[in-house]
Amino acid sequence: MAGSVSARSEGARRGTVVLLLASSTGGVGQHVRAVARGLTAAGESVLVCGPAATQDQFDFVAAGARFAPVEIPASPTPGDVRAITTLRRVLAGEQVAVVHAHGLRAGLVAVLARPAAPLAVTWHNAVLVGGLRGSLSRWAEKMVARGARVTLGASADLVARAVALGAGDARLAPVAAPELPAPRRGRAAVRAEFGVAAEQPLVLSVGRLHPQKRYDVLIDAAARWRERVPPPAVVIAGSGPAYLPLAARVSAARAPVTLLGHRTDVADLLAAADLAVVTSDWEARQLFAQEALRAGVPLVATEVGGLPDLVGDAAVLVPPGDVDAVGAAVGDLLDDASRRAELGRRGAVRAETWPTEAQTVAQLVALYAELTSGRAGPATPEADTPSTGRR
Repeated sequence: MAGSVSARSEGARRGTVVLLLASSTGGVGQHVRAVARGLTAAGESVLVCGPAATQDQFDFVAAGARFAPVEIPASPTPGDVRAITTLRRVLAGEQVAVVHAHGLRAGLVAVLARPAAPLAVTWHNAVLVGGLRGSLSRWAEKMVARGARVTLGASADLVARAVALGAGDARLAPVAAPELPAPRRGRAAVRAEFGVAAEQPLVLSVGRLHPQKRYDVLIDAAARWRERVPPPAVVIAGSGPAYLPLAARVSAARAPVTLLGHRTDVADLLAAADLAVVTSDWEARQLFAQEALRAGVPLVATEVGGLPDLVGDAAVLVPPGDVDAVGAAVGDLLDDASRRAELGRRGAVRAETWPTEAQTVAQLVALYAELTSGRAGPATPEADTPSTGRR
């Protein structure tokens, strides 16, 4: 990774790149770790700021960065005031070149902290909730869009959203999924763990157990597959706040679904799977979708967010929230081995067109050089007001 960006980082900018994130157990934390690893390998001084739990899970220090705890929960709380104060104190102790916040929650804290250094914010997710929380989130979107010097969107719809809310400089910045290691176990061994017979199809989904992922749709579809001969086994790898209601739904529907919890052997799971499924209401460039196509596993995914641009014609796309469509798409593929093989080949080819982690880091190195040279568009007056941080 370092080889492709080190030349652009020679005589790395004087000062530290501060990467800020809120509570994360999935893709955002993985991405920040990959960026920290690439930047430090390129000679940058990197400080990651975020909840202590993110350091415990992703170990940014092992990736070469320093870490400072700034507790930013997943949802707005009165604790945000403490997070803003803590971030200001951390920045005051550093010679900061650029602050790069990841996600709306981190972006809002960064904007309200008003760093003297240029601020970039990557938007990783769309606002899907309604009610009071949704109103607060949409207010936060506007603040972050107008307060950042540069807004990066993980998908084109996020870029368009930021522009509509007043972002002066918004750009597409696809997030690359980290390369998975080679499988450590064979197909038969993994399937035996779940009691899946040799002739029985294995359907896999991987992601955080969160309402956005709509695993209820997958469970309801799987309940209908009990009538198939042989019935497919469905395994979902991931942890999260929706575990208990999903477990109850599996039991009530008598669905052939196993909730595996957090797994570190996704490569093994993919090697054993016949089909991958994503049922989310929205995704930018979902990591599991990338992993499945790279592994040559045929994919059924919802036609939302950045997924159509990501997969092209290398996956079967279905409407979100449609149990019938998911059931039909999976059933058709399970009945057509040649179609599955063709999608697997297309997926591997499609994956070759995606940016690598090294290219993602190189794009950020170039952006940081632009920001620190003063060539980027001006920040809004609100965001330009300096804090106690110094460059």
